[in-house]
Amino acid sequence: MLLFRGQQLTDAELIAFSRRFGELDLAPVQETGRRFVAGMPEIYIVSNVFKDGELLGSLGYGESVWHTDMSYLPDPPMASMLYALEVPPAGGNTGFVNMYAVYEALPADLKRRIGGLRIKHDGTYNSGGYVRQGVAPSDDPRKSPGAFHPLVCTHPETGRQMLYLGRRRNAYIEHFDLMESEALLDTLWSYTDRAEFAWHTVWRVGDLVLWDNRCTMHRRDPFDPTARRVMPRTQIKGQARPSA
Repeated sequence: MLLFRGQQLTDAELIAFSRRFGELDLAPVQETGRRFVAGMPEIYIVSNVFKDGELLGSLGYGESVWHTDMSYLPDPPMASMLYALEVPPAGGNTGFVNMYAVYEALPADLKRRIGGLRIKHDGTYNSGGYVRQGVAPSDDPRKSPGAFHPLVCTHPETGRQMLYLGRRRNAYIEHFDLMESEALLDTLWSYTDRAEFAWHTVWRVGDLVLWDNRCTMHRRDPFDPTARRVMPRTQIKGQARPSA
């Protein structure tokens, strides 16, 4: 991931800079069914702020769990950009975990066990815990919407292997019974919480962060709900489907 300090970008300039890295995905529609920025469907607003009785954005102010953006799709985005327009005086920091390092830390017998397995990335809930627009909620991972991807993927550019988990809730390992799937996933997720694999950014106004969505996961710390946080996000389309 890369951190650019002290930026002053309009929405149009954020889109133009993001496009230098590839074609952009359209932002997901928010819980109310509308787009955040009229005429700019590439921008998604992460915010807890209300204006004229409506939220400017989505995902609120609470803690978000480790996740990969939109990995519930067959073709997840290659990278994401998040730009800080307004930040709370404390909290709301974002952590990034290195999924190369997580995979490399796994014991050899566990690596052998998970080689060739596929994991279902659930599409029911977003990282704030809200049900996605147009989705009927389900807590049965075998029936919920989502895409299957290899549990161990190879980065198409670096050639390195990484663990590709997506997010924990409603995840499911293909062909396993639920108890077996849950037990194995709990073991794998226990490695993602190790401090040595993560880096945390303390946001300043004007920060722009770009991260590789294929080999990292990220999460947000909670913050005071009365504090304002406004952060436009763009995403660069994936150029290759996740593969072993």
